[in-house]
Amino acid sequence: MTTQLLDRHGARVRPMQRLVGDLAISRARVHEFCGPARRVLAMSLMAHCQGPVIWIHPGWRPERLYPDGMHEFVEPGRMIFARTRRPEDLLWSMEETLRSGTVPLVVVDLIEPPPLTPVRRQHLAAETGSEAAAEMGIDPPLGILLTPGRGGAPGIETRWHMAYAPRDRWRLDRLRSRMEPPAGWILHRGRDGIEIEGRAAD
Repeated sequence: MTTQLLDRHGARVRPMQRLVGDLAISRARVHEFCGPARRVLAMSLMAHCQGPVIWIHPGWRPERLYPDGMHEFVEPGRMIFARTRRPEDLLWSMEETLRSGTVPLVVVDLIEPPPLTPVRRQHLAAETGSEAAAEMGIDPPLGILLTPGRGGAPGIETRWHMAYAPRDRWRLDRLRSRMEPPAGWILHRGRDGIEIEGRAAD
């Protein structure tokens, strides 16, 4: 179980969630994963989380996650898929789920980056949900926006771009973070899932 703490200046220190290797992202916030391998990064994150996962996706799009391909990353039985009929329902569904605090990880598969106001609403919902989660004794909720291309959602806590690389590798780039500088890593599939192989050349 993770807990909320205060630092020596009285500021809130949010609990961290392992992403890959020694990289971590803060809970009770919303982050953006973009790039061709963004869904692989999301599944790698799931492997380090406990409990169920809500995966929200546009019901009018033909793309679907293939359960047999997910087994090497995460147990498909942990996932609850929610299909929406309208674009505006994607972020509404995420907001309501985050606010409830009952699910540790909420992923929404978007067709384009959202504007600032909806992102702020997701952050507020995650903060509210963290209080409910504390009462239930579970991890604070964590929200992930999946966006195409280089992403670009304003107001997110961090933005990560993941692409396929030669020899069954991936390249992961931290494009934006409130606390850390941009950086890149080469990843590979290890015995315990996706692991960091080393820093990426600029």
